[in-house]
Amino acid sequence: MKLFSKVIGIVFLVLVGCKTSVINIYVSSTKPISKEGDSKVVVSLEEALKTVLVYRENKNNAPIQIHLEAGEYRLSSPIKIGPEHGVVEIIGAGTDKTTIKGSELLNIKWEKYNDHIWKAQLDANTQFDQLFLNNEQQILARYPNYDENSGHWQGHAADAIAKERIQNWTTASGAIVHAMHSGEWGGFHFRATGVDDTGELVLEGGHQNNRPSKMNPKYRMVENVFEELDSPGEWYVDLKNTLFYWPSTAMDLQSTIAEGVTQKHLIEIIGTEENPVLGVTIKGIKFEHAQRTLFEEYEPLLRSDWTMYRGAAILLEGTKDITIANNEFTNLGGNVILVSNYNRGTKITDNHIYNCGASAISFVGSPSAVRSPSFQYSEFVSLAEMDTVKGPKSNKYPADALVDNNLIHRIGRVEKQTAGVQIAMAMHITVSNNSIYDVPRAGINIGDGTWGGHIIEFNDVFNTVLESGDHGAFNSWGRDRFWHPNRGKLNEIVANNPEMPKWDAIHTTIIRNNRFRCDHGWDIDLDDGSSNYHIYNNVCLNGGLKLREGFFRTVENNIILNNGFHPHVWFKNSGDVFKENIVFTEHRDIRLAEWGKEVDYNFFPSKEALDDAQKKGVDAHSIYGSLEFADAANGNYDLKENTAAAKIGFQPFKTDVFGVKNEKLKALAQKPTFPDLYFSANSKASDKVTWQHAVLKNIETMAERSASGLNKTAGVLVVSLEESSILKKSGIAVGDVIVSAEGKEINSIADLISTYQKLNWKGKIGLGIFRNQKEQQINLTTK
Repeated sequence: MKLFSKVIGIVFLVLVGCKTSVINIYVSSTKPISKEGDSKVVVSLEEALKTVLVYRENKNNAPIQIHLEAGEYRLSSPIKIGPEHGVVEIIGAGTDKTTIKGSELLNIKWEKYNDHIWKAQLDANTQFDQLFLNNEQQILARYPNYDENSGHWQGHAADAIAKERIQNWTTASGAIVHAMHSGEWGGFHFRATGVDDTGELVLEGGHQNNRPSKMNPKYRMVENVFEELDSPGEWYVDLKNTLFYWPSTAMDLQSTIAEGVTQKHLIEIIGTEENPVLGVTIKGIKFEHAQRTLFEEYEPLLRSDWTMYRGAAILLEGTKDITIANNEFTNLGGNVILVSNYNRGTKITDNHIYNCGASAISFVGSPSAVRSPSFQYSEFVSLAEMDTVKGPKSNKYPADALVDNNLIHRIGRVEKQTAGVQIAMAMHITVSNNSIYDVPRAGINIGDGTWGGHIIEFNDVFNTVLESGDHGAFNSWGRDRFWHPNRGKLNEIVANNPEMPKWDAIHTTIIRNNRFRCDHGWDIDLDDGSSNYHIYNNVCLNGGLKLREGFFRTVENNIILNNGFHPHVWFKNSGDVFKENIVFTEHRDIRLAEWGKEVDYNFFPSKEALDDAQKKGVDAHSIYGSLEFADAANGNYDLKENTAAAKIGFQPFKTDVFGVKNEKLKALAQKPTFPDLYFSANSKASDKVTWQHAVLKNIETMAERSASGLNKTAGVLVVSLEESSILKKSGIAVGDVIVSAEGKEINSIADLISTYQKLNWKGKIGLGIFRNQKEQQINLTTK
């Protein structure tokens, strides 16, 4: 028996030591293929997954690789992967070869409708929400017409749903109305069901934002109206399922390949915490064509400004160790990747995500994991009824995930309460080495404090908040259990419970070694309640850094160019620290009960800025002076070891190492516009400065003074203007000299920029200008 036991033990060790063979399944949608050995060959991804189940039913638990050969794979329903599939890799032949599409080919017979428009009768069961011809997305008939350079929805108009316009429509039912929040805090989307007795639209929807308001009176767009089909590229389907289309003159319509988008989701990987999907990998595939989801059910993400549809082109729930890598995602109508509720160890790396309707990558846990949750800005659970235990109530949230080396741009094309990376009700999410730009709202957004521990590092985030306002390239909220909409009550609550802000934000979130730029808000915006953050070694290119209504934030060793520190609405004993930073302006504080734990050892550009801070009782050991960066014009803000800033403890760090490192994506990625420096030794009085799409110059010679009819050698000369400049749109002309703003003298470009940064939130700033040797007043419209 002993000898038998030894033999069995040896056999067991040999079996354990052997590598399990990988099973290969090959899929070809276009032509028959043959493979050697035991490899299986099938004709669809659905059939491949059925084959996987056959192996599992026969007790074969070896890893399986599904190889998608070159070609297009069209889905008539989402691909579903569950725990029963085991460890599976779905591998494409490359994003330039293998494509999964949620659309169907349309068999269209075109005929003339009028001089410009063609029509085609669709099958009764053909339903789609987006039309592609020869791989190019066409425009659902709309007003105003599509113009890539016209801001919100690439064209907006105050009269989009005016009664005078509506009365010209044959039918209003089915019209889709897009409108910004009155404060530009994201958007709303409505569907018309008819017209009331007053001639106004009857609308349903508007549930896509968690801060209810009236429609913005200016930023509106309407689509899916036949009478608005008035320019090339527009299409419309009527109630009889007749497709109408206005082609460009160069298009051979009869030979075009037409595709209609039919699927909301493309792949769903769904298990449970008790029985999760394990070890699935998806790589080397291009994903296209998923429907817009505007009128699906949305849910509020606690007390953040977001509501969200809990779905996406790729949906994960109840998983462990899922990898989504080296894929391309484009022309998707809604969210791209959503990691929902319980998930652990998700890796989303080296993907290219662009031209999509909503958010790119989202981690959203369940409110059932949150203790005493509230779901509206004005809601609050009373202390008597509140669960006072720290941390999550269950494991139903994403954790320990990595978002690395992704190129994300031109997302939020339809929905405006969106982000490149969104985190809500999650823990320990690392977001690193991503390039994120051309987005309507934040590049990276953290919706609440639950439960922190995130690391945001080496990202390049710019061209943000392009179609909204009062936000940042990085934005966060922290309206957690401690937070109360009544600030006096909030102050009282935390005074009596000093550690309460950490009941939900149990781990410190780190923001380090990033480059941020926002021209329509803040570079870093820690808004209402955001608590327990450590922010260091970041380069802020334009919008400055804001901390509002939170606790336990340490901000140190950052370079804040052309702007400064914005502490808003601080409470007593906040524990906040702002030290050893390089700032370019005085502090822009609003409603502070006190200045936190420490605001000191900072480097200012001038004695005036430092004096302003010291009069407020802070920055006793701070200094001012000039700094010279390595190559500011090209985005290198490195400082030497013995720079003057070293005197206040500033530690030099690398300032040009941000964004994607993947060589393929790096070759595609853009970089931000590096600003002219307005308040430093790198700027000279004689320099021409580009600001707000205008070239400006300080008045500095008697000749310039005399030519303009000025009474002193000071002011800002407008040298040139682009059409998109807010100065030109406000009525300022080349040759004008700006001499005052809101009654305050403007002697230099630095004065103008500083005043703009302080007052642009008002929407307009009264400027005094000299034109034709006469002073006059012009309102500069800032939005």
